[in-house]
Amino acid sequence: MKHVLRNVLVASSVALLAACGGQDAINPDENGGFDPAGSNGANGNGAEVTTIDRGPAWQVDPLNHPDSPLQQRVIYFGFDNANLTEEGRKLVEAHAQFLASNPSQAVVLEGHADERGTREYNIALGQQRAESVRRMMLLFGVTPAQIRILSYGEEKPAVFGHDERSWSLNRRVEIRY
Repeated sequence: MKHVLRNVLVASSVALLAACGGQDAINPDENGGFDPAGSNGANGNGAEVTTIDRGPAWQVDPLNHPDSPLQQRVIYFGFDNANLTEEGRKLVEAHAQFLASNPSQAVVLEGHADERGTREYNIALGQQRAESVRRMMLLFGVTPAQIRILSYGEEKPAVFGHDERSWSLNRRVEIRY
């Protein structure tokens, strides 16, 4: 219910800002064009221009902004290992910096594996992958209390299939806020 109310309030604010978003005052200049700076131009009509201070810029939640690197929340791993790739490190660093800046925000790291190997082995491998992400986040100042780890092993595949492409998409850690 809170989210619905918040979304309605945000949508109303956006609509109000859009309706008020035009130019505040426009004076014609000597060439018949417009003078957005508000000088009097050649006609000397003496119109006064008032600017409106609209306050601080609109703050967008970085977790939901489409251009934010925080939109990417899946870190992929190679076969039978828990080592972060360079791309994975960059993604973990971005999330860690956000979490370190927002100490009240918590995250769940869900470790996954592909279908190869025993159930027990895959649970352990998912745990190792999530621990790898956790360790790096701690290095960037995230507190241990902000991080919870779950390992699903092979139990929750991202895609179903028995080929290398499917397996590579299932070897992952998902970051859940």
